[in-house]
Amino acid sequence: MSDVNQRKPSLAITPSRGFPSWLASTGGSLVFTTYQAGKIFFIGVKPDGQLSFFERTFPRAMALGVSDNGNSLLLSTQNQIFRFDNLLETGQKHGVYDALYAPHATWITGDLDIHAIDFGPQQRPVFANTLFNCIAQASDGHSFKEVWKPSFISRLAAEDRCHLNGLAFDACEAVYATCASKSDVVDGWRDRRENGGVVLDVRSGDLFAEGLSMPHSPRLHENRLWILNSGTGELGRFDNGSFQPVSFCPGYARGLTFVGRKAVVGLSKIRRDSAFQGLPLSKSLERFDAETRCGLQIIDTDSGDCTDWLRIDGAIEEIFEVSFLPGIACPAAIGLAGDEIHRAISIEP
Repeated sequence: MSDVNQRKPSLAITPSRGFPSWLASTGGSLVFTTYQAGKIFFIGVKPDGQLSFFERTFPRAMALGVSDNGNSLLLSTQNQIFRFDNLLETGQKHGVYDALYAPHATWITGDLDIHAIDFGPQQRPVFANTLFNCIAQASDGHSFKEVWKPSFISRLAAEDRCHLNGLAFDACEAVYATCASKSDVVDGWRDRRENGGVVLDVRSGDLFAEGLSMPHSPRLHENRLWILNSGTGELGRFDNGSFQPVSFCPGYARGLTFVGRKAVVGLSKIRRDSAFQGLPLSKSLERFDAETRCGLQIIDTDSGDCTDWLRIDGAIEEIFEVSFLPGIACPAAIGLAGDEIHRAISIEP
């Protein structure tokens, strides 16, 4: 086999002209995951104003959770949850980086297909256990502890029946959940991709909204519930219980965070497997004469306009989750391989 055939696909990351200055103006940075490549990426701004891209490898890197101060992260992988903590004190630097995240704790969960995660009570991970169709909590003695499941799910079973994939948190409590359908049979959600999606009120157990297409990434922002109606490619919010599209996104939208008036949306190219074919998004792309893309879009939540963007081409074609790191301009992280992990020692004061 020739060297050309063995060569790995290249990766090209192209920002809009205003992306670096916008990110610098926020006083923070971005982090996103891609399970296709098994990577977590940190995007910051160096002291000279240039963008910084820092990545680490974790198998099937998916859900992200960020503490309120940005100093701790949660990351779900193929069979584990990791907690990372920033080793640097305020004002301390590690080269050009003002945060250095190191893995300090892990929970071995098995492959639960965790799609959303955040810090719950006592800072313990609470997550969307997609395989078992429930909201779960990390357990010290077991793979997980069930916290809540939809009323239409008759029992816990490793069958991904409704594809419970998103959680909106308020004060460490999961208050809304998105599901691709209300199915109670194994893999039943795939038969309801076009309009079977629902939003559930976790506290009451009631159905909050229905008729959606592959909803993802529910978020509370400025006292409103926002979601990505991924099957139609729309970012939108709920007004009086009705979904109101705000912006069309040219890609499979998954991963959402807010920075002031701006929404940061993760976009993926449409995969060739059956789960992503035949969605309304395909017809919308034809109408707009557009191709699906991978990257980030920065969207003004008032006008719906895309004010800046980041395109990713080549080896990576999907983004799973994106989060904002407040107060951290240029982050880096320590992985499990290499010598750095052996020297990443910190002492609690």
